[in-house]
Amino acid sequence: MNNSPTLAFFLALIPGFGHMYLGHRRRGALYSILFFGIISFGALGFIVSQIDEIILVTMMGALLIWGINVIDMIITLLMRSRVQTANRSSWENSSGKTGAVPVKPEDHNERFNTILLSFIPGVGHFHLGLNQRGLTFLAGFFGVAAMIFFVAFVSHQGGFLIFLLAMPIIWIYSFFDAIQLLNKKQNGEPLEDRTIIEDLDHYREAGKKSKMLATILAIFPGAGHMYLGLQKRGLQLMAAFLLSIYVLDVLRLSIFLFLIPIIWFFSFFDALQHTNKAEQGDVQDVPIVKYLANHQKWLGVALLLLGLFYFGDAILVPVLAEQFREAFQIDLWYYYQQYFQVSIVCLLFIAGGIRLITGAKPKKGGEKQ
Repeated sequence: MNNSPTLAFFLALIPGFGHMYLGHRRRGALYSILFFGIISFGALGFIVSQIDEIILVTMMGALLIWGINVIDMIITLLMRSRVQTANRSSWENSSGKTGAVPVKPEDHNERFNTILLSFIPGVGHFHLGLNQRGLTFLAGFFGVAAMIFFVAFVSHQGGFLIFLLAMPIIWIYSFFDAIQLLNKKQNGEPLEDRTIIEDLDHYREAGKKSKMLATILAIFPGAGHMYLGLQKRGLQLMAAFLLSIYVLDVLRLSIFLFLIPIIWFFSFFDALQHTNKAEQGDVQDVPIVKYLANHQKWLGVALLLLGLFYFGDAILVPVLAEQFREAFQIDLWYYYQQYFQVSIVCLLFIAGGIRLITGAKPKKGGEKQ
């Protein structure tokens, strides 16, 4: 059977499915039963006992089975590739044909091995012989992760972990860069072992922007715009994304969490549109909210109100709550947590509704304000 090794690998992400696809039905059924059985028993045990530790043990067990399944699939595919290559070579020799192994099967094996190794940033580049470029991706990926965890641990501020959003950007860029270089190699084009910084210098000297790099950076709101030179637009999108996460977390307004994916999708597709415009040379740095530059006092008022709220939430209310409890036997902190934030949300909705109603009132001439 001419089963696709790439499809088998991706099917292996669901334990047992990849082995079944390759014809190893007993092994595939064993992985599936173990993985989904552990999850089912864990869920049942949690429902019956209501012990939180059961969920942790279940996740660790299921993750262990999943990891063994993926490693087994990688070993199976690598051994299968070597066996097929050896059989093909022996067939060529027995049939009296001289020369090397056909090009297309070699390209297919090289493509599969490169894709498989590229799941670890930089290793796919090592396989292509680009050691300097691969070392850049490998050191950048794990170096950034180590630095983020180190800063979060030393400062005891879990908010620094939000910068882990840069990790999938580096990973995706490394993966697609390896595939692009592989395509150049199989097309007969020479490969240059140069770092990412050298690539950026090359594009800057040529006066061009890398469309692939702009697309990858667009995964983080605002970064793609800044790369294209749209500093005002990118800064507003990045600030809106990060501030919305921070403000919703501080105010605990989970009802507005839908704003975060809206900002992300708008930023991503807006970056794609400006990338196409940049190729044609028709791109302008137009901010999302144009009137902020002339109405900075409203931004100052918002920051002032946010600072006052944070001061009251973290310092003033806890101190007064203790005094009220001793003097009047009233738990001020309880009423604050239960009703204050809900009241603010209700007032915001009411004020917004009144503003829309009064703003849509038609004038005598028939036009709307």
